[in-house]
Amino acid sequence: MAVTASGLFLPTFIDVLDGTQLAVNVASDTLKCAMITNSSTPNFDTHDHWSDLSSNEVSGTNYTAGGASLASVTLTGSSGTIKFDANDVAWSSSTISSARAAVIYDDTLTNDPLICLVNFGADYSSANGTFTITWNASGIFTLDLTP
Repeated sequence: MAVTASGLFLPTFIDVLDGTQLAVNVASDTLKCAMITNSSTPNFDTHDHWSDLSSNEVSGTNYTAGGASLASVTLTGSSGTIKFDANDVAWSSSTISSARAAVIYDDTLTNDPLICLVNFGADYSSANGTFTITWNASGIFTLDLTP
């Protein structure tokens, strides 16, 4: 199998909403963006911790294992839609091979709960250059809560 879709990790959202674990605090927690290869098979219904996907993390020059911290993380709401966003992520002077998806997780909470995965749709690499993930202008993800 392989990375085939983008999505939110259900166990984390259930844990946050039912009080099983402390709430993810986008204002103060360290949220990280790591990249994985197409060798990974994410399961949005059962995977709940970074350790479920980290064995297929990319590696390379100037890429830090565990990924980069997200900066300027925001969670806003308007007209029934919640938007999760952050600054774009970049690894400068990097040599990275076969990056297929970005995984965002909370590095502050115990066991590093997974938040979302963004599939790039193809494998991407850099050769002593800047590898940049440019998030969509509409946010990393949005949730439409209107019935």
